Amino acid sequence: MSGTETPNPARGRRDTADSKLYRRLFRTMVLIRRFEEAVSQLFLRNEIYGSTHLCTGEEAVCVGVTSVLGTEDRVACTYRGHGTALALGSDPGALMAEMLGRATGTCGGRAGSMNVVDVQKRLIGCFGIVGGSIGAATGAALAVGRRGGTAVAFFGDGAANQAYFHECLNFAKVFTLPVLFVCENNQYGEYTPTTAVTPGGIVARPTALGISAETIDGQDVWEVRRASTHALAQIRAGNGPCFIEACTYRYSDHGRGDPIKYRPEGEMERWRGRDPIEIARTRLLRDYGVSPEELDVIAASALEEVQHVSSTALTAPFPDLHSTGSEFAPTP
Repeated sequence: MSGTETPNPARGRRDTADSKLYRRLFRTMVLIRRFEEAVSQLFLRNEIYGSTHLCTGEEAVCVGVTSVLGTEDRVACTYRGHGTALALGSDPGALMAEMLGRATGTCGGRAGSMNVVDVQKRLIGCFGIVGGSIGAATGAALAVGRRGGTAVAFFGDGAANQAYFHECLNFAKVFTLPVLFVCENNQYGEYTPTTAVTPGGIVARPTALGISAETIDGQDVWEVRRASTHALAQIRAGNGPCFIEACTYRYSDHGRGDPIKYRPEGEMERWRGRDPIEIARTRLLRDYGVSPEELDVIAASALEEVQHVSSTALTAPFPDLHSTGSEFAPTP
């Protein structure tokens, strides 16, 4: 969809609170996109060590789901978790410093790109082990459920073929746990098409266990919020786990060094035609009466913030090798 459509002045702003909410979500998606682009450039300059896994193109999933969570809810996600951390409200400056391994980072420069934890923002961890987030969220649901909370597991389509997936979904259903399983199906498990290794499709698996499951358009933040709101209402009513398969697409490589030669010709272009940021921009213009100039200002402010935190993080010190890192431990 094009982001250059003119607004319909006859419709005006449908609802002031709704308009403010979606303008905020639009900014968060732009912030994530610019953050990931900056991480990519810093990696290519050898400022970031180890590997990086970006979520460019998938922003609507984490932004939509986290936008309906409460203070008692907890989130576990994959090694592609920068966007989820930002969507939950992690400080962009601290997160960028973490990418660079600096002492001012979210985890004191010790987690790097793949293993960020920010318990103050409800993020119990990003997990480098495929499917690890599923086990973590299922376990967390045992605790948070006692105080009315919900646990959310973000994971990729490849995790649907892991033992974590089957064991934890079964366990959550048997014990009626308050956990929302969110599969970010970006069409590839690393370099292999999901359809080539997942017979019967992903959503059929939770359905077979009696778990309420839905496949949605993961490029549309409105659709993600709708599905998440519905699922969480069922969970909070005591009906046990729910499952969302959000169909999305990563515009970046799987990890640094991936030549992306496995994608069919024209596939990337088709998915870029459904860019989640452009979908949001178009709808804000068309249905909410937001002006193109206002959206440009919002996008520019997100870019400026990322540029500022990037330059600041580059000047931060590296961790003290003699420190235990205990200052970053969760508060009991």
